Amino acid sequence: KLQANFRMFAKDLTSEKIEAFQYRDFQARNVMLDSKGNPHFIDFQGGRKGPYYYDLASFLWQASAKYPFKLRRELVFDYYNSLKHFTEVPSKRHFVNRLSLFVLFRLLQVLGAYGFRGYFERKQHFIESIPPAIQNLSDVLDLGEKMFPYPYLFTLLRELTQLPQFKKTVQTTKNRTDGYKIAEQDVYTANPLDGPASFSKYDGKGSLVVRVFSFSFKKGIPEDTSGNGGGYVFDCRSTHNPGRYEPYKKITGLDEAVIRFLEDDGEIVEFLRPVYELADHHVERYMQRGFTNLMFSFGCTGGQHRSVYCAQHLAEHLNKKYGIEVRITHREQGIEQVLEAKTKRT
Repeated sequence: KLQANFRMFAKDLTSEKIEAFQYRDFQARNVMLDSKGNPHFIDFQGGRKGPYYYDLASFLWQASAKYPFKLRRELVFDYYNSLKHFTEVPSKRHFVNRLSLFVLFRLLQVLGAYGFRGYFERKQHFIESIPPAIQNLSDVLDLGEKMFPYPYLFTLLRELTQLPQFKKTVQTTKNRTDGYKIAEQDVYTANPLDGPASFSKYDGKGSLVVRVFSFSFKKGIPEDTSGNGGGYVFDCRSTHNPGRYEPYKKITGLDEAVIRFLEDDGEIVEFLRPVYELADHHVERYMQRGFTNLMFSFGCTGGQHRSVYCAQHLAEHLNKKYGIEVRITHREQGIEQVLEAKTKRT
């Protein structure tokens, strides 16, 4: 089904033969301004002939630029009117419909690049570009299946945009224009000689959501999809392993028998005590500053017993103590759970 939809998509993209210069990587980072504000273009050696819709889609739907709808619409029609001086153009309606196809095409291309350069090569710029690119994709899909008659592809992309890690966070505070943060209270006591604290783009964004993972070290540490670059990782392998005993081999740290084994032994309880203290301090500070993401991961040999117990108990502790939303992922067990926020926090 997916392959058939892609073939139809490719056919629609190439249904018009337009021979224009195609920059291919037309984006703000390749536009340089001189001292008088005149634009100059770089990195165009990959240019070739192709449809003129593509460069417009590349520039105006660049993820990190975050152009507002009104500006984007204005620039689309400026481009359309200027194009008339160089070639014959279709009606506005036809132009916009065709442009929408190329916007979708370009977004799929860049998401593939961002995913590889970000999640695999660990390039921070690309990791940070994924959420706004997903938001662009969500906005484009809102045009509906009539605009994009590829039902299976459309459904998969819609599900992708609705994944929890791409949930849109609404900024709840207004930033000052002089470079300093707005806060109801000073979190830190600063030395007067240091002057006021500079603004952080992460301050005052909204309610904190904590993500807690259990995992097997043999399968790698969980990825941080928030753009923060990672969080806490705790190694539970120093504690007594119930997986060494036959009665516990096929059950997990969520089962009563394993919980009883670990708590009767007591070693894991002592292991978690300083973890709770560290987590409490971090959560309290993040809530004060209005940060929205914090991640904890617990690893053991198989991601089945000790790490599952620790992740579940830390998650329940934080949810109960602070009333915040906690998202639990027991990765190797294929289990996900959301502990809902108990009170509305901003």
